[in-house]
Amino acid sequence: VCEIIQVMLCLWQAPLIIISMVHSNRCAIIRPPRDGGIRYRGLTQEQIRSVQILPEDYEIEYICRGSRIIVGPKVRKCLRNGTWTDMNQLSRCSIFSESVHHPLSKKKLYIGALFPMSGGWPGGQACLPAAQMALDLVNNRTDILPDYELELIHYDSMCDPGEATKLLYDLLYTEPIKIVLMPGCSSVSTLVAEAARMWNLIVFSYGSSSPALSNRQRFPTFFRTHPSATLHNPTRVRLFQKWGWTKIATIQQTTEVFTSTLDDLEERVKEAGIEISVRQSFLTDPAVAVKNLKRQDARIIVGLFYETEARKVFCEVFKEKLYGKKYVWFLIGWYADNWFKIKDPAINCTVENMTEAVEGHVTTEIVMLNPETVRGASNLTSQEFLAQLMSRLGGKNPEETGGFQEAPLAYDAVWALALALNKTVAPLRAKGWTLEDFNYNNKEITAEIYRALNTSSFEGVSGHVVFDAQGSRMAWTLIEQLQGGSYKKIGYYDSTKGNLSWYGNDKWIGLGPPADQTKVIEEFRYLSQKLFVSVSVFAGLGILLGIVCLSFNIYNSSIRYIQNSQPYLNNMTAVGCVLALAAVFPLGIDGLHVHRSQFPVVCQFRLWLLGLGFSLAYGSMFTKIWWVHTVFTKKDEKKEKRKHLEPWKLYVTVAVLLAIDVLSLLIWQIMDPLHITVEKFTKEAPKEDLDVLIQPLLEHCSSEKMNTWLGVVYGYKGLLLLLGIFLAYETKSISTEKINDHRAVGMAIYNVAVLCMITAPVTMILSSQQDASFAFASLAIIFSVYITLVVLFVPKIRRLITRGEWQSEQQDTLKTGSSNNNDEEKSRQLERENRELQKIIQEKEERVTELRNQLAERQALRSRRRPSVQNQNQNHSVPSSQAEPPSYSPAMDKRSLPPSFSNSSNLYQGEGKLSRNNCHNSRLPLLYK
Repeated sequence: VCEIIQVMLCLWQAPLIIISMVHSNRCAIIRPPRDGGIRYRGLTQEQIRSVQILPEDYEIEYICRGSRIIVGPKVRKCLRNGTWTDMNQLSRCSIFSESVHHPLSKKKLYIGALFPMSGGWPGGQACLPAAQMALDLVNNRTDILPDYELELIHYDSMCDPGEATKLLYDLLYTEPIKIVLMPGCSSVSTLVAEAARMWNLIVFSYGSSSPALSNRQRFPTFFRTHPSATLHNPTRVRLFQKWGWTKIATIQQTTEVFTSTLDDLEERVKEAGIEISVRQSFLTDPAVAVKNLKRQDARIIVGLFYETEARKVFCEVFKEKLYGKKYVWFLIGWYADNWFKIKDPAINCTVENMTEAVEGHVTTEIVMLNPETVRGASNLTSQEFLAQLMSRLGGKNPEETGGFQEAPLAYDAVWALALALNKTVAPLRAKGWTLEDFNYNNKEITAEIYRALNTSSFEGVSGHVVFDAQGSRMAWTLIEQLQGGSYKKIGYYDSTKGNLSWYGNDKWIGLGPPADQTKVIEEFRYLSQKLFVSVSVFAGLGILLGIVCLSFNIYNSSIRYIQNSQPYLNNMTAVGCVLALAAVFPLGIDGLHVHRSQFPVVCQFRLWLLGLGFSLAYGSMFTKIWWVHTVFTKKDEKKEKRKHLEPWKLYVTVAVLLAIDVLSLLIWQIMDPLHITVEKFTKEAPKEDLDVLIQPLLEHCSSEKMNTWLGVVYGYKGLLLLLGIFLAYETKSISTEKINDHRAVGMAIYNVAVLCMITAPVTMILSSQQDASFAFASLAIIFSVYITLVVLFVPKIRRLITRGEWQSEQQDTLKTGSSNNNDEEKSRQLERENRELQKIIQEKEERVTELRNQLAERQALRSRRRPSVQNQNQNHSVPSSQAEPPSYSPAMDKRSLPPSFSNSSNLYQGEGKLSRNNCHNSRLPLLYK
């Protein structure tokens, strides 16, 4: 049977009030203390004897009336064996001896207090009885303020700054003088602490958590046993580090206390290398803020808001599905244990919805009751303190009593003040002052009290009491987690020493603590090995072909036909083709084959092999075309001067082109060397795990000003390719003995130019597609080299094989009939003959014109002399055929003359027919006869 029994006893004619508590259903036999002087009031001896059974852990407290004090145990507890604790010690009320100061002789020190008995936080309901308990014990102690008695003058501030202003006026302007002020909630403490400096008053709060109160410039005389709300932040940061989180999100209610707390958290996580990726706030409706958290993929979320707003937040969290194995919420621990089960008309979620949404969240709460059984300055353990507090509350439900959790802080606040005032007695006496000398203008006494409080350090029922430089209490933090609908302690954190006491019983919905963001797995994209091997085989065969062509050209360099093709330039072409094909291998080498530190070397090989290969292969072909165009597009007189080709000039041209490339590459590598850059692509979500994303990466060879250098190189090479195409087109119909393969060179230039102009821009566009880019670039190189080698060398190999590779020059001459039978020699000689004949014809036409003029003059002279001649003929009868010399008619034998001499008179006879097509050096004398 469980029941509460209250018995009034009087010991030594002084009544004792016995207050009991029921802690369990176990019972023990009561045996009152043996004392012949016991006299019962309210119950008879028979009634007391009839009560044989009391609950185990039933406690009684002895309180003396009047001016007496208790000597012996003050509290007794019913044990399981049926006895009381401390049975060997007698409890009695004793009158003060002469050595003990009578309370009436003590001087009073007054404390002005504002306890919020109602309003937003009715903390005074439990804090006021706790403070009065502390005052009673302090005033009864002979070792603490023996000459003084502390008295509490208190009012109800209703946690309202406006009401507190009026009450503060009453405290300051009505007697007696208050030596210390004790406000409650943060809003009232802010007002009181800011004004108290004008009256040189120390302000000591027991229930203020606002971080703004830690500002020593604004509140120079403020202390508090309630830790600042920022004390949660070191614990949060330590937990973030423990679980390996570097990215968090926050959502707060827009009030000053939460804003300043979040500002402090932001500074602390920044120092710890943790990023606040999302920061949301709301005034009354958290719907939009919660949606933003979901949209920005927040995983580890710190929530700062009051209990009523917490229900609104988690109702929205349930709707947005922002809970479960991928999310962790950090909340404030001073909510009621069943806060999420309380029906709230402001939300439209059921209890089941709320229970599901809050499962697994973590809370941090300031330790306000010492978890260890330690007797501190008040000689009470935390459990004994709770027992006495419950007796003062008269059996009220703690959950319905405002400030019950903060009551130990109010209790220790009075003890801190008492110990500090006690510490100032001696220093003040040395200066000729006493505590009762305090007034609102005395800064020296205030400074002594400040120093004493600043150095306070003692064990209280709330734990170790010590203050930081801002006057805030340093305390442990309790870490709890909601597991299965109830809170479980998972650890403590001591921010003063940085010690984390961990129980290891944290429980997660998934396999462990979730990731702070969607886990991104970096995955490098590498070139297809099948493609690389296939292209490498073709490149290797091309290199072999280039070596064969080079060996053939060197071996047969003494043969006239090979000599007429400028074999040294062809050797350069073959070497350049081999270097270009060798560049295919580093083009296909990536992070799969070499370490990241060695990759820049591969980049250098790519650049130099391609650059030198192009300069040698294309430069030698360009030089041939350039020389042919230069010789055969000059005027005739300059052609004759350059009919003898000087090979060294060709080599110099190639050397100049090669030097330009080498110089440009050296400048590039010295000023802006190549290095690795990593290109990131759009994250990809695998099908098997929704909480993992794959981040594709691709390595590139690049430099700081890569586009600038590429623009210079491509511009120079592009102009060279265009010029090569133009020269090849201009010389397509020219034949020359000195460079007998220039037509093949022109075809190779067409091939190289077209492929290069297409490949360069396409590879830049396809740079993000490693397989396509490599295939396009490498195949363009391979095709260019194959076509160049086949066009330049295969016809020579075929000619020498079909006509005999080792025939002498004389044998080659006999076989062909004559060296002039060579098509080039024929063409060249015919052109020369044609030019000579044209000159001769022009000279003869001028002679014909001159003769024709002379003939006309003669005919005119004859026409004047003809009448006289006729008269003579008539007189002498001479025939006209004998008198007149033979003449030539222009129409005679006109058909027999060459076309260009159709108007000539008597230069040729009929048998002197000569066709231009049949002109030869042997017939030239006929033209002069």
